Amino acid sequence: MIINEILQKLQTAQNPVAKAIHKGDHFKVLAIGFKKGMQLKAHKTNLAAKLTVLSGQVIYIQGNLIKKLSQFDETAIPVGIIHEVACTEDALCLLTQG
Repeated sequence: MIINEILQKLQTAQNPVAKAIHKGDHFKVLAIGFKKGMQLKAHKTNLAAKLTVLSGQVIYIQGNLIKKLSQFDETAIPVGIIHEVACTEDALCLLTQG
């Protein structure tokens, strides 16, 4: 149901839509929906994380590192490093933290 809610909200959203789908004391799993052209602006994470693309395509940017990620691709996101995610086609991703 959570992913369906994200897809519903994306129809009128101007920014990516994220919702927790599972969390515990030391971890969290978020689903993030993007429409083409949306972007998660530069930010840092306080927990080690992994971004996994379920559908669509995004670009992960970390300094000079630029990774094009498509369905089922994943990348580790280190703690305290500035990074951003740009969407090149409608996408649904999982972000696992912790």
